[in-house]
Amino acid sequence: MTASPHPPPTAVPLGADASSYASLTPQHVLDALEQVGLFGDGRVLQLNSYENRVFQVYLESGEAVVAKFYRPLRWSDAQILEEHAFAAELAHAEIPVAVPLSLHARASGPCGPRLAGSPPTLAEWTSEDGAFRFAVTPCHSGRAPELDDPETLRWIGRFLGRIHAVGSRRLFEHRLTLDVATFGASARATLGGLLSPDRKQAWLSTCDAALDAVAGAFDRLGTVRRLRLHGDCHRGNILWSDAGPHFVDLDDAVNGPAIQDLWMLLAGDRSAMTQQLIQLLEGYEAFHEFDWRECALIEPLRTLRMIHHCAWIARRWDDPAFPAAFPWFGTPAYWDNEIQMLRDQLDAMQEPPLGSI
Repeated sequence: MTASPHPPPTAVPLGADASSYASLTPQHVLDALEQVGLFGDGRVLQLNSYENRVFQVYLESGEAVVAKFYRPLRWSDAQILEEHAFAAELAHAEIPVAVPLSLHARASGPCGPRLAGSPPTLAEWTSEDGAFRFAVTPCHSGRAPELDDPETLRWIGRFLGRIHAVGSRRLFEHRLTLDVATFGASARATLGGLLSPDRKQAWLSTCDAALDAVAGAFDRLGTVRRLRLHGDCHRGNILWSDAGPHFVDLDDAVNGPAIQDLWMLLAGDRSAMTQQLIQLLEGYEAFHEFDWRECALIEPLRTLRMIHHCAWIARRWDDPAFPAAFPWFGTPAYWDNEIQMLRDQLDAMQEPPLGSI
């Protein structure tokens, strides 16, 4: 396979050199945690994460914590602290989520970490190689849920209903809203300058048709209630144990329609997804009312996610982890596949919504 072309720097508006992540060594992680009163025993395990850098750190106390070092300049302090506050609000409602710990600074003066929030759950650690904001949560273990089990789906649905009951109390003030402009049009603008001339027109015209169909789906529904969401509620962000689900990674929390936290748990053919949706909602509606009209947004939201995912890779291309993980990105075969997938989505958005008779 040919090497993928590097998008131009203007398509990667990070505002910071993502390659600085290479300077985030295990020793730096231990030093950062020590400055907020958490003393590691030397064992540091890097966890799978492309967007941020996440480490499981074992402490001298015998406990384990997860330290998340945020990608520079992706979110503002206010946006991160809203994520933390939402997690704390959910935990207060006895919903099992990973909640950032309250941090305190051991060091003081110019060498000490900057702490944000009240209580401070966000710290900034600075070394000679750069500055990183980070948060720390307790370490939770579990396995991926068995989504082919109806009772598991009902159980997850009950907790999603409880999450949305809390999320419906108010909207985020600083975090993003999931809509066509934010997750579709901006992604199209990023990608439009990256395609080769022989693929550009086909992709742009197909993308425009897909975004028009997405916008039309939202318009036909009229008013859709938006609430605070997990935002990225797929199988990998639910840890399962005998006690049930534990939700992790609120990094993509947004304002949006409730169905966004449900559709990524569906898989298979139309019949299978219909049954899964019914089982999820059997549990969900025990705790929160669901607007069944939102089922018409499943395929439009899937379409937005596909376009947004392409732009996400492009915007992160200066991070060495991305060319290594996505070597096919930008190749002719890649764009041919994306064009066909969007065409398939155009067909899917013409089908009756799941759950309809």
